[in-house]
Amino acid sequence: MKARVLIRPKQGILDPQGQTVERALPALGFEGITDVHIGRLVELEVSDPSQLEALCEKLLANTLIEDFEIQLEED
Repeated sequence: MKARVLIRPKQGILDPQGQTVERALPALGFEGITDVHIGRLVELEVSDPSQLEALCEKLLANTLIEDFEIQLEED
């Protein structure tokens, strides 16, 4: 089974990468874009999806400052 884990900063947590991108957009000709957040996408094959929650909490995400979302897709 394929799994995608989307990891992004929790609401209210400083996101310096997102802020940098947001500040650069007007200079590149993109107007009206706000609240930019940068996250990570981890794709993996897993035989037992029940392990994914623990994997995210222990390794992939820093749960103090990040939220994660697991998406499963059958092969």
